[in-house]
Amino acid sequence: MTSAHESRNFFLTGPAGRLEAILWKPVTNDAPPVAALVCHPHPLFGGTMHNKVVYQAAKSLDALGLPVLRFNFRGAGTSAGQHDKGDGEQDDVRAALDFLADQFPRTPVLLAGFSFGCWVGLRVGCGDERVSKLIGLGTPVNSTDFSFLQKCTKPKLFVHGANDKFGDVKKVESLVQSLPGEKHLIVVSDADHFFVGKLDQLDRAITAWVKDLPPR
Repeated sequence: MTSAHESRNFFLTGPAGRLEAILWKPVTNDAPPVAALVCHPHPLFGGTMHNKVVYQAAKSLDALGLPVLRFNFRGAGTSAGQHDKGDGEQDDVRAALDFLADQFPRTPVLLAGFSFGCWVGLRVGCGDERVSKLIGLGTPVNSTDFSFLQKCTKPKLFVHGANDKFGDVKKVESLVQSLPGEKHLIVVSDADHFFVGKLDQLDRAITAWVKDLPPR
């Protein structure tokens, strides 16, 4: 499945300075049912919006005809500012949501995040009324507190590698089972944290879940 889109490289106005971003926008005049935001993994370990998992997630959402925004957190790529251990990065996510709200008024947002981007993005997405759906990829439960999800009733998809060294699969299963609201977990067999050789299964998981959800 593919979707024709316009690609725009630009800088968002962020709280710590400009944030490097890419927007894929469907070539259609129809109002999208939802806009997507995808957050990247830890910038101190090479994570950017060009990460293969982030790119695949964006491709999957784009193929469904959705506008998709990716951006580099402060201090990553050519974005201004310095890494802030996930605190200031939440404001970066809010700046990205502000941009989507301006570009696609009254359109709900599907927020997806991989690893560090899952932790930061979902924290913001759970509390922001503009976000209606959440996707967590490679949820790093081994060293990160995800208790904030216990109060989040929004529809949630988690896709996780069975061999993810940053998120013990049993801990992820326990977390997802404990959460309120509609939630779904796909565990990809023989996949590591980065879904090496398994990105096609990541694509199928995202595509099937989004297609089955009501648009708003």
